Amino acid sequence: MLYETTMSTPVGVLTLVASDVGLRAVLWQTEKPNRVRLDDRDGGESDPNGVLEQTRQQLSEYFAGARTEFDLALDPQGTDFQRAAWMALRSIAFAETVSYGEQARRMGDSRKARAVGAANGRNPLSIVVPCHRVVGADGSLTGFAGGTDAKSWLLNHERLVADAQGSAAHSN
Repeated sequence: MLYETTMSTPVGVLTLVASDVGLRAVLWQTEKPNRVRLDDRDGGESDPNGVLEQTRQQLSEYFAGARTEFDLALDPQGTDFQRAAWMALRSIAFAETVSYGEQARRMGDSRKARAVGAANGRNPLSIVVPCHRVVGADGSLTGFAGGTDAKSWLLNHERLVADAQGSAAHSN
């Protein structure tokens, strides 16, 4: 059974979807049909484990600049390779970017950059699993389920938060 709710954010309205195990998806208003497979999407808004409320709280903190990492039970559905790619995304530091080739290298095979790009394109946990931190080899903002404007906003937001935290650390 899946549960869902929506949330207004600076990058648009997001749909949060949870299973009994954890967060299943963070979806965009502009979501392409079938980018993320969600079966049994009829549970309503009240998830018994509170995952939706925890996600809403942590995303609010992220957008307010008070959170740089997410600590949520996750339940992404995908192939073994996709899940490995999504796990690798979680190792990219806040406010940092890497290329698809670098992500593939970190996963053990730099020749799989295209496969990594395809897996990232199916990442069901936008923002929480930060596929927005992966850019083209030339630094360009390539495909993103929320659109390149949202990707640009997220990267700029993270840089501003990181810069502010760095300034605060140096003034103490």
